[in-house]
Amino acid sequence: MSLTFVYLHGFNSSPESVKARMLADYLRQYASDVGFDCPTLPYAPDRAAELIATRLGRQSGEIRLIGSSLGGFYATWAAERFGLPAVLINPAVHPHRLLPAYLGPQQNLYTGERYLLTEAHLDALLALEVPSLMPERYWLMVETGDETLDYREAVDFYAGARQTVIEGGDHGFQSWGSLLPALLAWGRGETTDK
Repeated sequence: MSLTFVYLHGFNSSPESVKARMLADYLRQYASDVGFDCPTLPYAPDRAAELIATRLGRQSGEIRLIGSSLGGFYATWAAERFGLPAVLINPAVHPHRLLPAYLGPQQNLYTGERYLLTEAHLDALLALEVPSLMPERYWLMVETGDETLDYREAVDFYAGARQTVIEGGDHGFQSWGSLLPALLAWGRGETTDK
């Protein structure tokens, strides 16, 4: 059966993000049989959720979600809604609490798209929060040096999930490259000690 990794990027990011490109390149080199899909997520959370649901509905075979930062929040929503396993990289646990500091004019770092982040967007994020989760669906990856999010919030929220907590690093998740072999093994359902 075919396998596809669906990568959900973070706030003001895109499929051109470093981690998305690294994973795509790794799969091309070492696992050409594994599909890769990284949609460009709209800035509006309700539209992002609609796009994710549509893209997942088009996939065939096994799907593994990967979400970074705000994409980790969306991956959690999608994992619970569609019953899928997910890897979460420095995820935003409660983005509606984090993003008020960013209200107002925004520009996507990769696409240059300009937009206005509003209270309505925060309300839409709150509406996507999952009331409870099944920890066994998740593999949490965090670095303690994350300057944007408090890694302990994710460790607590995903208690009972497989967790890789790495000292140091940053929000960009410097350990990503070294974890790709273990990620591929996880995706294929192979055991790994990482």
